[in-house]
Amino acid sequence: MKRNFQIAIRFLLAKKRAMLMTLAGIVFGVAFFIVTQAQTHGFEELFIRTVLGTNGALRVQDKFQNAITSLMAESGDQTEGFKVPLKEGRTYIAGIAHPRSLKDSVEKFGSVSGVSEVLAGRASVSSGFRTEKTEVLGIRLIDHLSVTDLASQIRYGNLSGYGEEPKGILIGSRLAGRLQADIGDTLFLEQSGAKRRYRLAGIFETGVGQFDLARVFIHLGEARLLFNKPFGSSYLQVSLFEPEKAPQVAQHLEETLQHDVDSWQEREKTWLEVFRVLRFSSGLTMASIIVIAGLGMFNTLAMIVMERQREIAILRSIGYTPGDIVSIFLQQGLIVLLVGTLLGWILALSMTYGVSSLPIHIRGVFSTDSFVVKWSLWHYIWASLISALVILLASYLPARKAARIDPGKVIRRMGG
Repeated sequence: MKRNFQIAIRFLLAKKRAMLMTLAGIVFGVAFFIVTQAQTHGFEELFIRTVLGTNGALRVQDKFQNAITSLMAESGDQTEGFKVPLKEGRTYIAGIAHPRSLKDSVEKFGSVSGVSEVLAGRASVSSGFRTEKTEVLGIRLIDHLSVTDLASQIRYGNLSGYGEEPKGILIGSRLAGRLQADIGDTLFLEQSGAKRRYRLAGIFETGVGQFDLARVFIHLGEARLLFNKPFGSSYLQVSLFEPEKAPQVAQHLEETLQHDVDSWQEREKTWLEVFRVLRFSSGLTMASIIVIAGLGMFNTLAMIVMERQREIAILRSIGYTPGDIVSIFLQQGLIVLLVGTLLGWILALSMTYGVSSLPIHIRGVFSTDSFVVKWSLWHYIWASLISALVILLASYLPARKAARIDPGKVIRRMGG
C-alpha cells in the first residue's frame, strides 16, 4: 500500500499544473459553498428570531364550532346576527370572549413559556404635525415581555416610564419619524369619533417595516376604553420553550381549547419557502464549481492513463493486480480531495468571519447592520460529501480504464 501511494504521488507530480487547477477548483468550490450556506442560513435564523420576537410562536384567536352558528357583528351602536359557514363545517366566532380563563388553560401546557392577552384594533394617531392610521395593541406589559423581544427593541425612551404611566404609549420608529414625535410628546388616538390623549414613553424598532410604521402599544385597560370593549380580547400571543414544535403544539391546543391556533410556521410559510429555495439554489450554484473541478480531475487522470500506459503495463507485468492499479488512481483523487477540502475549510472560515464583519443596513423584513452568518458544522460536512462524491467518481472512471490495460498488448506494440 505504501508503494502504491508513492506511485500515486509520482503520477500526480507529473501533471502538476493540471492538478493545481483541479485543487484550486475544489478549494474555492468548498469555500464558496460553505460561505453561501452560512449567509442564507444566518439570515433565515434572523428572520425567525424576528418573527418570534414580534408575533410569538403561536396565536390563539377565534373560537370555532363544528356546526353553523349565529355570529354577532357590531355596527356602530347596533348589532345584527348573521351566519357564516366555513370550510370543514366550522364556523368562527371572532375574538376571545373569556380571555382570562383561556389564558389560564393555555399556561397549563408544559410546552408554553408565556402568554399575553392582546386587544387589537384600528385607530388614527396624531401629533401636532400629521395623522396616521395605526394598529393599536392593548397589552399587559409584564405578560407581553414574556412572549416578545419588546424590551430589546426599544430604541428611545424606556419601558419603566411606559409601565408607570397609565397614559403611556409606545410607537414604531418609522411611525415616530412620520409624526415627528419625540419622547415625552403628547399624541392622540382617535377611534369612532372618540379621541384620547397619551404621552410618548418609548420608540421601538423591530426591523419589520409594516410593524415599525403602523404598530402602537398602549395599556390593556386604555385599549378597552378606546375601543369601548370592556370584555373580551382579540387574541392570545403565546411563546414556547421549543418554537420549532409550534405546529404540533398548535394542533393540540386547537383540539383541546376549540379555538383557532396559528403557528409561526403557518403564518410565515411563504417567507420560509423563499429562504429554503435560496439555500438550495445557492448551494447548487456553488456545487457546480466542485463539479467543474471534478471534470478537470477526470480529464487529468484520463490523460495520465493515456500517457502512462507503458508504466502501467510494466507494473502489471511485475505482479501488480488490477485492484492495485485502481488503488493508485483512487489515491491520487483522494490526495487532491483531502488537501482541497482542508484548504477549502480554512478559506471558508476566514471568508465567513470576514463577511460577518461587513457593514450592511437592512430594514423591512428584519433589522441588521451587518451580514448575518450561521456557524454550522453541517455546512462543512455537506461541502465535503459533495466534493468526495464528485472527485472519487471522477477518479474511479479513469482508474477502471487503467486497470483494464493488457500489459502484453502494450509491450508488443512498444516492441513493434
